[in-house]
Amino acid sequence: MQTYQKRTSINCNGQLISLEAPIVMAIVNITPDSFYDGGKYTENDLIVKRVAQVIREGADIVDIGAYSSRPGATHITEKEESKRIFSALEVIRKKFPNIVISIDTFRSTIAKKAIEEFQVGMINDISAGNMDVKMFETIANLQVSYVMMHLKGTPQNMQQNTVYENIIKEIFSYFTDKISQLKLLGANDIIIDPGFGFSKSLEHNYQLLSMLEKFQLFDLPLLVGVSRKSMIYKPLQISPEEALNGTTALHTIALQKGANILRVHDVKEAREIIQINKMLQ
Repeated sequence: MQTYQKRTSINCNGQLISLEAPIVMAIVNITPDSFYDGGKYTENDLIVKRVAQVIREGADIVDIGAYSSRPGATHITEKEESKRIFSALEVIRKKFPNIVISIDTFRSTIAKKAIEEFQVGMINDISAGNMDVKMFETIANLQVSYVMMHLKGTPQNMQQNTVYENIIKEIFSYFTDKISQLKLLGANDIIIDPGFGFSKSLEHNYQLLSMLEKFQLFDLPLLVGVSRKSMIYKPLQISPEEALNGTTALHTIALQKGANILRVHDVKEAREIIQINKMLQ
């Protein structure tokens, strides 16, 4: 295992965010078909209201996604994703000029425009460069924070790619290779996301969670995205709308195992968990 410099802050397009304490990334899906809040925020006035809400509740980063990555989601063109994302960014930046924005995209051209024209500070890439070979170069050239997630395949076929001999070993090898590539290009602010729910079975998700502390070996910020996912609602035989309690339970475990960033639908509740967890330290 290579060793990496421990990061205590991340550079989001000139804004430094401290990671001395865990932070909250708020999910703002502007897609019609996301698994939990699809279709809720497709109009600009509703998007602005949602962003205002998560800021009020204490979000450190607002993560905007225009491409649904739920299992089996419909693939959309770059033109359609661009139309959605840049329309939203236009109104968000006018209303909230100073907030830290992340864009959930795997397309380097969208990432580049978002960074250069709308001061986006972070790119959240579910494919870690696999779905666009120019993404790593773009991140290195523009020097923004980069979340790279583990995924086998694409959102359309990932749940047919859930076979592992040793899931922890394979994910570690995946990240080691990706980090080396990024470092060679000069990228600095790298964040790793194990990819809960992406090309993993229910058992894999809980195996990952039980061994989450091992990812601290990378000495890089760790993002955890489990909010209202099927790993919670399926075993409980409930709906995503009923999965807040289970989400809170998993967030507690993730924080105790070293998570630095919680990517969530429910900001207020995540902030409360972080505050309570701090009392134990």
